[in-house]
Amino acid sequence: MKQSIFTIIKNEPLSSTVCRMVLTGDTSAITKSGQFINIKIDGFFLRRPISVCDYDHKTITILYKVVGKGTQALQKMEPTMSLDILTGLGNGYDITKSGNRPLLIGGGVGIPPMYRLAKDLLAEEKKPLVILGFNTKDEAFYIDEFKQLGIEVLVATADGSLGKKGFVTDIVKSLSNYTYFYTCGPEPMLKALSECTDTSGQLSFEERMGCGFGACMGCSCQTKYGNKRICKEGPVLEKEEIIW
Repeated sequence: MKQSIFTIIKNEPLSSTVCRMVLTGDTSAITKSGQFINIKIDGFFLRRPISVCDYDHKTITILYKVVGKGTQALQKMEPTMSLDILTGLGNGYDITKSGNRPLLIGGGVGIPPMYRLAKDLLAEEKKPLVILGFNTKDEAFYIDEFKQLGIEVLVATADGSLGKKGFVTDIVKSLSNYTYFYTCGPEPMLKALSECTDTSGQLSFEERMGCGFGACMGCSCQTKYGNKRICKEGPVLEKEEIIW
C-alpha cells in the first residue's frame, strides 16, 4: 500500500450514471488487475474505495458510479485538481488459473476491473470471453472498449433494451466451452454465478469499507477458512471457499 497525491487528467461521463476519471501519479504499488484504490474526498470522513480499471507506469483509470454525496463530489472535480489516494490495495486476480478460455463476467460497476484483467490475459495469449450485465441500455458503458481489444463481448440487460434480456447468468448457462471464470459485481450476482458455473472461479466482492487496509475489520466475509477481510485478504476470493 502506498499513499500518494494524484492529479486529475480527465473526468468525463460515460453513461447516465457512470463516469471515467484518469489520474497521474505514483502507480508503483499497483501490481495486479482486481486491486483497488481508496480516495480521500474533502469534506468526507471515510475514503471511497474504487476498483482500478486500467493503469500504466504513471496513470490510473477508474470508472465510478454516481450514487451518493461522495461520488457526486468526485464528479464535480476538474482536471489539474489533486486527490490523496491509497494505492495497491487488495489481493487482485490470479491469472495463472485461467486456462485458455476464461469467462470474464462484470455486472454494473463490477465491470471496470474486468478491463485490465482482459488485457493481462491477452498478454498471456489467452482467449477470454467477456459478459457484461446492465439494468438498461442507457446505463451501458465500456462495451466498445472491450471489443477494441479484439475480445468477443456478450451483453445482458434486465429490461432487454440491449443484448439478451435477462441476467449474465442466463448467458453463462448457455455456455459450455470455458475453462474458468472471473467476476465482479453485486453479491446476488456473485452468488448466482457460483451456483450456475461448471468450473472454479474467482469472485471480487463490492463492500462498504472503513479503512480499506484491514485495520477496522468492517468488511469481513465468512469463508471455510474463517472470516476474511474484503479489503485485505480480498476483494478476490475463490468460489470454493465462500460460505453464502
